[in-house]
Amino acid sequence: MTLLSPTDAAVRAAASAIVEAFAATDGPRYFSLFAPDATFVFHTEPARIEDRAAYEAMWEEWVGDGWSVRSCASSAPAVQTFPGGAVFTHSVNTSVSTADGPKSYRERETIVFRSESAGLIAIHEHLSPQP
Repeated sequence: MTLLSPTDAAVRAAASAIVEAFAATDGPRYFSLFAPDATFVFHTEPARIEDRAAYEAMWEEWVGDGWSVRSCASSAPAVQTFPGGAVFTHSVNTSVSTADGPKSYRERETIVFRSESAGLIAIHEHLSPQP
């Protein structure tokens, strides 16, 4: 079986869909873009999130506590493709509303994609603070 590398445009479109869904606080659409076995590493959390279901549960708690995304802007995107997938990196400025008031983050994000028959699916997301 020959694995094909996704196109740069396909990777950018997949990443854009994730950013757009997150910016809209649209949990169902956002999580549909991640594989069930996706993992997540966020500097704001004490441990790696081991799968999509665990992150969905956290998201629901956050939303239940009054959390929502006010804005999310991507800049400086870069794409690295390889047979069977891709790595997308960018800078992201995010503002959220919380029960404790607004918060803003300047971060660097990496999203790893796997090629599947239906297209690209995210299998890992990593956020770190941007100095």
